[in-house]
Amino acid sequence: MTQKVALITGITGQDGAYLAEYLLKKGYLVHGIKRRSSLFNTDRIDHLYQDPHVENRNLVLHYGDMTDSMNLTRIVQEVQPDEIYNLAAMSHVAVSFETPEYTANADGIGTLRLLEAVRLLGLTQKTRIYQASTSELYGLVQEVPQKETTPFYPRSPYAVAKMYAYWITVNYREAYQMHASNGILFNHESPIRGETFVTRKITRAISRIALGMQDKLFLGNLSAKRDWGHAKDYIKAMYLILQQEKADDYVIATGITTTIRDFIKLAVNEIGLEITFQGEGTEEKGYFTAIDDALFSEKVGEQYLEGIKARIAPGNQHVVAVDPAYFRPTEVDLLIGDPTKSKTVLGWEPRYDLAGLIKDMMQSDIKLMQKDALLQEGGYRTLNYFE
Repeated sequence: MTQKVALITGITGQDGAYLAEYLLKKGYLVHGIKRRSSLFNTDRIDHLYQDPHVENRNLVLHYGDMTDSMNLTRIVQEVQPDEIYNLAAMSHVAVSFETPEYTANADGIGTLRLLEAVRLLGLTQKTRIYQASTSELYGLVQEVPQKETTPFYPRSPYAVAKMYAYWITVNYREAYQMHASNGILFNHESPIRGETFVTRKITRAISRIALGMQDKLFLGNLSAKRDWGHAKDYIKAMYLILQQEKADDYVIATGITTTIRDFIKLAVNEIGLEITFQGEGTEEKGYFTAIDDALFSEKVGEQYLEGIKARIAPGNQHVVAVDPAYFRPTEVDLLIGDPTKSKTVLGWEPRYDLAGLIKDMMQSDIKLMQKDALLQEGGYRTLNYFE
């Protein structure tokens, strides 16, 4: 059989890295597009990297940008892909309020550039296209749970840009008979999620607090509810969508919603701690209230036990607080997806539940922060992750 060729935009991101690894295991020749930076930004795919001098390599990287149509067209022409997974985006909702024009250009018009490249190059019958849509499209939700037929009500520049990308994908599918599909993915996380996304921000901060490296975690709306799954499960859905005979749009979700507050409780419980929240609104705060000595020693380290116990003493300072600076101008309070179609048509079933996801993230971040703690104790400088 002829080796299938896939092109992944945003290959250095969380989803791109997991998808590249998944497709390589399936025998694909994988091409990835990454933005040029003065710093190395390939951490997530370094274990997959192959030197250009290696013969018959299966992973090839190209410099590119979703805002450059000539560049995208050249890459598509050179690669001649069987499948394109458009995962590239300015995907941070809060930042999209500060960079709305760039977000529209990269996330919205960028999708058009890719679709148009496939059309102009005469690849409409050869190349199948996956467009990474988002649950943020539902915004101010019009129906609970949200499914493929639920009306969109975007509440951020990011979501509005993604709405254009969604509909231009549908339009090209219908106008040019392209095999172009949308995956409306609800929140999906992992140990390699970006450090400023709320779930990773939580697991990193709890790890650092447990190790005595950080005092407090500041967040926005603790009552916001999200449908969280594991990125490893969701990239399999992307693959399945492009294996269907007919292009279509699918909601990928767990069907379970959880508040940010409860996510924090589960993350803390994973290392043997309990947290209690007091107050309301901007005055709400979280306090450590109990500890399982044996579990904490096993997960974090006995040498950190005395330090964390000092944080549990009556009247001690809070470890979680609300900062209004993290509130969005227009908030999305509730997202919960209905995955019925993806399960019945695609045969997709997630392997991770929320507890499994949080366990995976906490184990990874504890290990990462233990390494940083060891380096700091030895007088070495560690990387800072500023928002």
